[in-house]
Amino acid sequence: MNDYHSPGELAYRPRWIGPLLEAAVEDHPVVVLTGARQVGKSTLLLHTFSHWWYLTLDDFDVLTQAERDPQALWAGADRVVLDEVQKAPTLLAAIKRAVDRRRGARRFLLSGSANLLLMQKISESLAGRAVYFTLSPLTLGELESKPAHDWLIRLLQGELPADGSLPSIAPLEFMVRGSMPPLLTMTSLEACVRWWEGYLATYLERDLRQLARIDALADFRRVMVALALRSGQLQNQTEIERDTAVPQPTVHRYLNLLEASHLLERLPAYATSRTKRLIKAPKVYWADPALAAHLAGYYDEQSLRAARELGPLFETLLLHHLRVLSQLLTPRAKLFYWRTVSGQEVDFVIEQGRRLLALEVKLSPTPRYTDCEGLRLFLQEYPEASAGLLVHTGREIRRLDEKIVAVPWNFLAAGSV
Repeated sequence: MNDYHSPGELAYRPRWIGPLLEAAVEDHPVVVLTGARQVGKSTLLLHTFSHWWYLTLDDFDVLTQAERDPQALWAGADRVVLDEVQKAPTLLAAIKRAVDRRRGARRFLLSGSANLLLMQKISESLAGRAVYFTLSPLTLGELESKPAHDWLIRLLQGELPADGSLPSIAPLEFMVRGSMPPLLTMTSLEACVRWWEGYLATYLERDLRQLARIDALADFRRVMVALALRSGQLQNQTEIERDTAVPQPTVHRYLNLLEASHLLERLPAYATSRTKRLIKAPKVYWADPALAAHLAGYYDEQSLRAARELGPLFETLLLHHLRVLSQLLTPRAKLFYWRTVSGQEVDFVIEQGRRLLALEVKLSPTPRYTDCEGLRLFLQEYPEASAGLLVHTGREIRRLDEKIVAVPWNFLAAGSV
């Protein structure tokens, strides 16, 4: 990763999701790409679909036209990219009419910094016509301009990697700086801290107001900090109410807004019965561990290294990469955590159809047999699971049990060699 700190113009890094988007637009009239602000949606679309007609609703003139005469936006064009569509929800009804009127002849690529599936008007307008993708911050492999690997599907099929080793890559830098594309040109950690300050200010003062009316931004910020201190923990709105003095219904609303903005994710519990999943508290994770670290007040590696939240933030980094890899599979894999009433747990469970893979995350360079208790219990409970992974910060790939193997975190995070 020699170019992570390189100053100057930012070279384009191919995104792993790019080939999926290119395939999707051939088969579906509407493809929707969402993701947090500054995650690289516009850059990806402009680079991959440079021959399409591109319009952004960040342009006030385009936004005005979208609200008054939307059909005129794509007059004479059959391949149209519309960026930041959440700013004009009524535009979706016009797109629906255009697609139905010329079925198969016109294609739309829509992008936005809000989860359109959580916005009722939009999801209803495009029902049966659109497929959805989410762009996350850069993975380690994308930062190094490496193609995506196929290890996740191979693990789900029961293939375990051979013993060996990988180059050691310390995760702490990613957890402090973050992997949003604009950060790649930053020459110092102080510059990254200033960028995150500006990012949060823009989100609170502009983006959030486009999604909902928030009368007390200070309350919203306090809830964000409380959630940052709980990244990787079970959602407990009562605790957050106690620590922030923000009423629980308001906390619930703020959680929904953060999730709709792609800044936060609630990871559901795994159980054999799908009904049981709904009655277990989800875990809360931030989209980028550096955002959580910044909100929690950790601005450098030294302070983060001593933080009580270091382990959960490392889990957040792993979840980010699992989220990206899971979306590359067809059908997409689903992500969960698993915990028994007695407290035995594994950090992540990946489910694709009837295939299962369990992962335990340890912030340690030396994986041990005793670290696998949760994985062994899960494999006993679900013998159909293909394997268990113990993910660590060292270099070693080593079999620890018949179906359990220890792998460095960059085994999953890096791309193909």
